[in-house]
Amino acid sequence: MVAGLMPSALLSARMCVWRQNRAWGSGMERSDKGATRRAGTAYSVLGTQCVIVAILLLLPGCVRNDASIGTVEAVWGRLGISDGRFQTPRAIAIDKDDNLYIVDKTARIQVFKTDGTFLRSWSTPDHTNGKPTGLFINREGNLMVADTHYFQVLVYSLQGEMFPKLGGVKGEKPGEFGLVTGIAEDSQGNLYVSEYGEYDRIQKFSPAPERRFLLQWGGHGDQPGQFVRPQKIVFDEDDHLWVTDAGNHRIQVFDTQGKLLKLWGTQGDKPGELYYPYDIVLAPHDTLYICEYGNHRVQKLTRDGRSLGCWGHEGRGEGELFNPWGIARDSHGRIYVLDTNNHRVQCVRME
Repeated sequence: MVAGLMPSALLSARMCVWRQNRAWGSGMERSDKGATRRAGTAYSVLGTQCVIVAILLLLPGCVRNDASIGTVEAVWGRLGISDGRFQTPRAIAIDKDDNLYIVDKTARIQVFKTDGTFLRSWSTPDHTNGKPTGLFINREGNLMVADTHYFQVLVYSLQGEMFPKLGGVKGEKPGEFGLVTGIAEDSQGNLYVSEYGEYDRIQKFSPAPERRFLLQWGGHGDQPGQFVRPQKIVFDEDDHLWVTDAGNHRIQVFDTQGKLLKLWGTQGDKPGELYYPYDIVLAPHDTLYICEYGNHRVQKLTRDGRSLGCWGHEGRGEGELFNPWGIARDSHGRIYVLDTNNHRVQCVRME
């Protein structure tokens, strides 16, 4: 026995050795003694490597942090195209009645109760070029859809009735769009649209029905105020716009005129670090939740970027995630995570 190994690490090592035994078993049964010896040597080396891995898992900075601040309350959905099933769900929104709106790569917008009960669905008009990647419910109670690959924002009633859209022309001029990702509205009803690709910017428009272009800011890059795929935008109670600058692995906060107020985040997988933050939910007590596509987790932080804990890691089981794209928080404080490449939703109670 290797001194200092914890039971879980020993179990991992033993399972690893057992798997290598199975893999090399046929080679060790050969009649040729040289082949047997080579297979046995390879088995010993690989078995030793597994024990070394188990030891390394216990070193500071190498341990996967299984301590979780979340408890799974429900898991629903699975791969498919029928009602209640998903094909790579990529955006989620929640209305005042706690109904969930989810769009997947079939371009279907499906509506659910929080327990996963399917209510209704509809599809965007055209999705040959690509599917939507953002949803937002505005002040008027309508669902706005970031129709990413058609360079536009679609607008629907919560029952699926379509209203006049915004945009539809690809370009860099005011009112034209690149690949639309996020939508938000300030307290005055002004609309903000984020986009990535060639432009990586945010445009601001006047309240409905005019939706007149007012200003823009950003640009592709890693300097303060620039973006690499601003995936989600959301306003706080002070009319400050929070942006998940996904490709730069950071959060940026702006006022309504595009002035940078706050920036934090560095690339990594430790608590407080970020790896492709795709979605953000602001919560009470100056806290927030960030969905990290690259780290397969949801992280709770203070609004100045101090980590309060994480939930989730890569995998297929309950409580595990595979490239999550979105999160939503209901009126009871439960978090709904789009477990995107597992084609499902997990409901989590986080501390």
